Amino acid sequence: MRRLVLILVPYLWLLCLFLIPFVIVMKISLSDVALSIPPYTPQLDLSAGWQGIRDFFAELDFENFAFLTTDDLYWKAYLSSLQIAAISTVLTLLVGFPIAYAMAQSPDEWRPTLMMLVILPFWTSFLIRVYSWMGILANEGVLNQVLLWLGIIDSPLQILNTKTAVYIGIVYTYLPFMILPIYAALERLDGSLLEAAEDLGCSRISAFWLVTVPLSKNGVIAGCFLVFIPAVGEFVIPSLLGGSKTLMIGKVLWEEFFSNRDWPVASAVAVILLLILVIPIVLFQRQEQKQREAEGT
Repeated sequence: MRRLVLILVPYLWLLCLFLIPFVIVMKISLSDVALSIPPYTPQLDLSAGWQGIRDFFAELDFENFAFLTTDDLYWKAYLSSLQIAAISTVLTLLVGFPIAYAMAQSPDEWRPTLMMLVILPFWTSFLIRVYSWMGILANEGVLNQVLLWLGIIDSPLQILNTKTAVYIGIVYTYLPFMILPIYAALERLDGSLLEAAEDLGCSRISAFWLVTVPLSKNGVIAGCFLVFIPAVGEFVIPSLLGGSKTLMIGKVLWEEFFSNRDWPVASAVAVILLLILVIPIVLFQRQEQKQREAEGT
């Protein structure tokens, strides 16, 4: 009985917080916009019996998905979001891996303190942290003032309201999500493997690339997923740091929901975004499972 409960809990969690919301959003994406509350039709009328259910499904269509193909704003927003998320993930990996490696190589008594320093930003509101970067990156901000005082630049740099500011914001915000899984993988690394590689003639650099990096692959993959997935749909960072010129699908969703109040089109955008993220993950997991089964045989 206990085993059955343990199995059911994650499935109930996914059912309540993923599958049911997805079905609701999918239904809205097949609806038509209307001046009503809620702002879409059709509405399911169970009092009409089976006829009401048949009429409900008969009025659903894929017009909103077809509409997305007629305006290049949407596919440009998807491509821009994927590009920004991919570049941000690579930058976060380049910054996070050395930090995680240093934490894993540090003395045992220092590791809890270093772990606390990594998660310390979570103690402050996400919105406040993004607003603080606006003050740092502005033309009269801290960064430009320091660079001017050091004589490195002659005039303030335009960093705020650019993609560079978006990359900085995403890397800073999601860096702990990259560090923690990589650190978890490196901490379990058996040091004797590196010693054996060096005894067989490998230099420390060669042993790092041939032993440490491959054995940390699972942590790197997990960290990349944890950064890339939320970065694709990010709204706050591009809105506050990127300005109006930064096009991302999260901003498009906001405009459709709250400015245009076109819930059906916004839901169609959200469904496609979810499919873009979920399908590659499912395919990757299946490929990993096949590789494990092949190695097992």
